[in-house]
Amino acid sequence: MTATVEETIVAPVATPVTFRIARFIPDVDAEPHWEEYTVPLYPTDRVLTALEKIKGEIDGTLTFRRSCGHGICGSDAMRINGRNRLACKTLVKDLDISKPITVEAIKGLPLEKDLVVDMDPFFAAYREVLPFLITDGHEPTRERLQSAEDRAIFDDGTKCILCACCTTSCPVFWTDSQYFGPAAIVAANRFIFDSRDSGADQRLEILNNKEGVWRCRTTFNCTDACPRGIEVTTAIQQVKRALIFRRWRGSPTRRGIRRRAGRRRPRARSASSARSGRRCAAGCRRSSPASSATSAAG
Repeated sequence: MTATVEETIVAPVATPVTFRIARFIPDVDAEPHWEEYTVPLYPTDRVLTALEKIKGEIDGTLTFRRSCGHGICGSDAMRINGRNRLACKTLVKDLDISKPITVEAIKGLPLEKDLVVDMDPFFAAYREVLPFLITDGHEPTRERLQSAEDRAIFDDGTKCILCACCTTSCPVFWTDSQYFGPAAIVAANRFIFDSRDSGADQRLEILNNKEGVWRCRTTFNCTDACPRGIEVTTAIQQVKRALIFRRWRGSPTRRGIRRRAGRRRPRARSASSARSGRRCAAGCRRSSPASSATSAAG
């Protein structure tokens, strides 16, 4: 006798979710103001889905940027519940819907309308660091080869989608618009440590000014905000180390900069081994004159 078990599939239910959106119409408003909208959403819906529902069904004047909708183009960066995120990658189930979800434009860039900002200053800083391969010598007859180890050194920086989440989460950038910003420094890092590139010294010189890497205060806001998981603060520190090595040791080869700046700090020795090392060094120095005298006498 065979028992039949019937499984009941419960369909997900859409829940009303309230969004509090910062609206700004330049011809009407002197400052942004808040407006609330409520739309039914499923837990797996994205914030971008909610914005499209609001624009399509409630208020067609709502303005925001979007393109691919899959976290690749980086065009829909905005502040969601006070944090820089991509609207297309932020799910409703990951937010607290017991209270209104706040959505506003990213900070530090000129506001144009609603959730749209002027990205020209951001891309101007990006262009200044020469984000392209610079080579010297004759044009090769085949592709420029690179080992997997050399490629791994700058792999993290290749993931950047130029969404500006990191740069507009930086408190230094909020107060000083001339600062290059984390995204531009990551772009420079990607080519400084590329074994096929010859423009490391040019980029290091650009980033060595007062608005370059030395303005970074290592607050880790940029690393926390990056939707691609790039270790932004680490990339900035690597550029700082490259500048320090270049300053102390002249202008070493590009490969030398890459190796030293990317090197991990050696493990600290124990106190006993450090003391024994000092005793050995001192003993060697004390015995040096005696050994010289012995060799002279012989």
